[in-house]
Amino acid sequence: MKVESNSHKPFVVPIFLPHAGCPHRCVFCNQSLITGVNSRISPNKVRNSVESFLKYKGERRNIVQIAFFGGNFLGIDMDEVKRMLAEAAAFVKEGRADSIRFSTRPDTIDRPRLESIKNFPVSTVELGVQSMDDRVLASTKRGHTSADTQIAVQRLKEFNYEIGVQLMVGLPGEDPGRLLVSAQRVAELKPDFIRIYPTVVVAGSPLAKLYKEGRYMPLPLKDAVTQVKELYRFFSRRNIQVIRMGLQATVDLDKGSTILAGPYHPSFGHLVYSEIFLDMAMSAIKSVNPKGDRVGLHVHPRSVSKMGGLKNGNIKELRGKFHLQAVKIVPDDSLKEDQLKVNALP
Repeated sequence: MKVESNSHKPFVVPIFLPHAGCPHRCVFCNQSLITGVNSRISPNKVRNSVESFLKYKGERRNIVQIAFFGGNFLGIDMDEVKRMLAEAAAFVKEGRADSIRFSTRPDTIDRPRLESIKNFPVSTVELGVQSMDDRVLASTKRGHTSADTQIAVQRLKEFNYEIGVQLMVGLPGEDPGRLLVSAQRVAELKPDFIRIYPTVVVAGSPLAKLYKEGRYMPLPLKDAVTQVKELYRFFSRRNIQVIRMGLQATVDLDKGSTILAGPYHPSFGHLVYSEIFLDMAMSAIKSVNPKGDRVGLHVHPRSVSKMGGLKNGNIKELRGKFHLQAVKIVPDDSLKEDQLKVNALP
């Protein structure tokens, strides 16, 4: 199973457009709070935003993408869309960026819109799919169906875009069975990558009202981590890369007043990877059955913290389960980042 490496990620310059182009309000959404942006960024502000962010580009990040996130990009007036794309495209023409990406709803992907932007250097389109279960989509007031997603992916492939799909776990009306069916339907579409977000109760969102009325209960953190782990494994077995798990941590989210309830953790993805490595270690120890009560877990140096878990929780659990006196994590350059080797220690 592939555990994602951060070393070859593109340097993404984010431009947030909360609620812009959205025809209505999904129950889980309050993007102004999630993104920390409270006003739309007009086309004439795009250049200043990109200029400011490029100052933080590290030497190892060779690929630069300008990304329009939040809202519903192709739902914005198309003249405004083209003005913003033109501002971003100028950086590509200057050689300071490589391409543009944006996120949008599946039901805004039609041929006239795609024809109108085909001459801009857009390489990647992310679809806010959230679920492929029509009952769940109706419960969350998404306003589109799973069929809209299927059509959108087909059209994007016709225009040769890299396609990303955003999924959520713990949505109203969802259960593990429905989540698995959604994952299967997404996999059949063969997108290039996936983002997975746990549903949290954001202040000011319609879901906050349902939560306060006792009509919605978010997943506990442990359950959300396990469900996302299973999705990660599911897509990895099908060679579909999962590029993010969990909400991007921000100062506003970490204050504690933005999220009223739900499985938010600033290191959610790390929790998922840690549970994956814990499962691997348990399986390896059972199969190898090392003699003695001291065990070495060999992993790639970049996987040491994943193996250890939060506050070394994985080590404590392994010691207790297998009655071990010591469990030592051994950095091993000969292993890949998703590999683990177990041996007995003297």
